Amino acid sequence: MRVGVVGLGYWGPNLARNFAAIGGCELAWLCDASPDARAALERSFPGARSTGDMDDLLGDEALDAVVLATPVPTHAELAIRVAQAGKHCFVEKPLATNAADAERAVAAAERAGRVLMVGHLLEYHPAVARLKELIDGEELGKLFYIYGNRLNLGKLRADENALWSLGAHDVSVALHLIGEEPEECLAHGASYVREGVQDVVFCYLRFPSGIVAHLHLSWLDPHKERRITVVGSRRMATFDDMLIEGKLTIYDKGFDEDTRSWGEYIARSGDTFSPRIPNLEPLRIECEHFVTCIRTGAAPRSDGHSGLRVVRVLEKLQRSLDGAERES
Repeated sequence: MRVGVVGLGYWGPNLARNFAAIGGCELAWLCDASPDARAALERSFPGARSTGDMDDLLGDEALDAVVLATPVPTHAELAIRVAQAGKHCFVEKPLATNAADAERAVAAAERAGRVLMVGHLLEYHPAVARLKELIDGEELGKLFYIYGNRLNLGKLRADENALWSLGAHDVSVALHLIGEEPEECLAHGASYVREGVQDVVFCYLRFPSGIVAHLHLSWLDPHKERRITVVGSRRMATFDDMLIEGKLTIYDKGFDEDTRSWGEYIARSGDTFSPRIPNLEPLRIECEHFVTCIRTGAAPRSDGHSGLRVVRVLEKLQRSLDGAERES
């Protein structure tokens, strides 16, 4: 399986490292417009060819797949070019900056009969996978609501706001855990540091089943948090990616009906425990999944349609965000 990585900035080197380490997979190409970025990786992967032009990869008939870690506004168009060249494509999240472009990318991959996978990394996190098993097995009871905090005093961006930079992670996890697409998407935010670029955003999602989700996204915060909490009728759970150990915690808490009095409920506070989670790198799991899907023809967990759903929700939240700002 010969793979080329396009975009060698912040995340591309991590993808290159993982694909190079997968058995039966060859990192064949490194591509970036910056000579310095290419040079930095050429030393680590001397067997890979290096170029500043993606056309070199698309013209290599022996290349099976292209991995895109380029700026977000380029994702959809480059994914379309990869499909038209007859190659499988892994593209970092989000798939596009609008649903129309995401639909075009999905359609191009389907016409070409090639795999399109979107890098929604947290869907491949072992703790999230275990949490999904608990929900699907009704270990938490009936799912009530989800809330997430993705906060940091982080890098200010000029080309995307906190919703698009941070929200793609938690939106993808919410859709994955709930298994539905929301029917109501509301967002409020503010631009405090850079005018016109919201650095703090609060999102509200309501799903057809009645489940709700609330997301707090900010790179203007004193806390660094990467946490998602799920509340069910029987138990509750928290996925905290900032913890070294015990990333998933289950709380045997809730309300039980008091059989002594009709219609009354009493609070239950039982054991708190953390199930054993495999100490595996989510990115390695994600990259291996892409390679496996190419070999077997299976649809990726975060395929193009999944990526489209995330973009559709982000786009609705952005429209809500824009409308709220106009009203204020």
